[in-house]
Amino acid sequence: MVKAPTLYAVPTLWPGSTVVCIATGPSLTQADVDYCRGKAPVIVVNDAHRLAQWADVLYACDAKWWRHYEGVKSFTGLRFSIDPRAKPWGVQVLQNTGREGLELQPTGLKTGKNSGAQALNLAVHFGAKRVVLLGYDMSQPPKGPSHCFGEHPKQVDSRRPYGDFIAGFQSMAPALRAVGVEVVNCSRVTALTCFPRQDLTQALPERLEAAS
Repeated sequence: MVKAPTLYAVPTLWPGSTVVCIATGPSLTQADVDYCRGKAPVIVVNDAHRLAQWADVLYACDAKWWRHYEGVKSFTGLRFSIDPRAKPWGVQVLQNTGREGLELQPTGLKTGKNSGAQALNLAVHFGAKRVVLLGYDMSQPPKGPSHCFGEHPKQVDSRRPYGDFIAGFQSMAPALRAVGVEVVNCSRVTALTCFPRQDLTQALPERLEAAS
C-alpha cells in the first residue's frame, strides 16, 4: 500500500499578533512599506518583495512566476505557493482547497481567485488576530502602470478580473469575523470595501505589543 505524502502545515509563528500583507497595487509606496518594518510580521505578495526584501514571508500562487524569477533566491524568508509545480524552486506548497471562504486547516488555502486573498488566509494560519492590508487596490488606474513596480513581463502576466478578486474577499470576510480575525485595509486607493479602511499610522502605531 502506497503511503500518502505528508502535507506541510503552516506553523503558528505569530499567535495573537498583527500581521501586514503587502500586495502590488499601484497605490503602494516605498514609504508605506518602510513604515511597516519592525512593527509587525510582514507577508509580501509576488513582486512586492522588491520593496521589502526583509519581509518574513513571500507568497506567490503561480509556478510560472517562481520559474521566471528562479525562486527569488535573494529572498531569505519563508516562501509559499499552492501550485505544486513551484516545488523545484524550494517553495513550500499548500493545498488548494477551493475558491470561496476561509481555510482553517494549516495545510491548505482558499484561493479567492487571487494571491492577495491567499496571503490573507496564510496570515491566519500563522496566528494573526489582526491583518493590515497594503497595496490591495483591486482596480486598474485610468493612467499609469497596473502595479506599484510597473508591469509584469509577458512570461508571467495574467488577466486581472478584479470583480472576481473582490468576490473572493467578500466570501472570506464573514468567516474571518467568525474566528475573531480583524482585517483593516490601509491601501491608499482601493475598490475593496468588505473590510474597514484605516490610516496606516493608526493601524500600526510606533509600538505593537504583539509584533515580533
